[in-house]
Amino acid sequence: MSIAIGLIGCGAISRKHLKTIANVDSVQLRAVSDVDDDKMSEAVERYRTLTGDQTFITKLNDYKALIKREDVDAVVVALLSSMHATVAKEALKAGKHVMLEKPIALSLQDTDELINLQRLTNNVVLVCHQLRYRPVFQKIKWLMDEGVIGKPYYGTASLKIYRPKHYYSSAAWRGSWDKDGGMLVNQGIHLIDLLIWLLGDVHSVYGQIGRYLPFKETEDVASGVLQFENGARAVLDANSVTLPNNLGYELTLVCDKATISLKGALDQLERCFVESHPEIEKELNLLMNDTREHEYMYEDFVKSIKTTKSVKMSCVEGKKAFEVIGGLYLSHLKNNVITFPIESFSTSDMKGSC
Repeated sequence: MSIAIGLIGCGAISRKHLKTIANVDSVQLRAVSDVDDDKMSEAVERYRTLTGDQTFITKLNDYKALIKREDVDAVVVALLSSMHATVAKEALKAGKHVMLEKPIALSLQDTDELINLQRLTNNVVLVCHQLRYRPVFQKIKWLMDEGVIGKPYYGTASLKIYRPKHYYSSAAWRGSWDKDGGMLVNQGIHLIDLLIWLLGDVHSVYGQIGRYLPFKETEDVASGVLQFENGARAVLDANSVTLPNNLGYELTLVCDKATISLKGALDQLERCFVESHPEIEKELNLLMNDTREHEYMYEDFVKSIKTTKSVKMSCVEGKKAFEVIGGLYLSHLKNNVITFPIESFSTSDMKGSC
């Protein structure tokens, strides 16, 4: 039996969801919602082209009407960041399961309210940190958990991308603290989530941010030093002003028995040394070819709905990366080390900060 999906938000990120819904047999698109009629029509036609299925799909300008539909089992929330938590909470109250685009929210208050509501309703919420589902990272996580690569010492995460002026002008909310949330919240959050997942929970962070482009509020560059509860450390280096285009990403893990480093779109194995296990390099290179993480994420979502087993990327897990970013932002404001947990934070607190 397929899970009937309602897609809320038909912007650029929705295309990835539509492709995945079309490829995963256990889900089917039932309805879409957006304030823009043309975007809804484009989404429906895209889905029909991908599937060859001309089944009627409901189009609704009001997402609340979609949430109330009895023929929708679960919703995908793909709106601007400031609406993520609000819509997810409304969907849970209406009895729906939720696949929620990152970030989970733009304030810790909203994040905690969503976590509590999910526990109360016992419906599924999966936050879209899809790289956790990529097979190569699943394997590295297993190697870490099983002690094959030893005690973690150090990690680095680097983001060197370019976002031109027209990227921000294409949507009025982009580049604003209260609706968009910042470069780290939007582009850097996947790398930060991987650091946390692989190295462990973060004890403290010190960081600074800077803004150089005048046509937006949020940061263009960010750097940070993370200390983990297990004693490991990591350095974060991120910017969205790398000319003339994206240079790429980098993630490196240094442990007492191994060094593993990925670059490019995290699809190139730059180094893999694991003491006494030379075969692991070949295994990781083979896994590198499998980039169907979005499909695996949906499969986990469906499995959790059908079996009540917890998803790998729950609300609690989704909070971690946002809280670390919030800590880095607060560190910039206070010019001091921030220790976790943080009592309160909202990206709107950052107005005028850089």
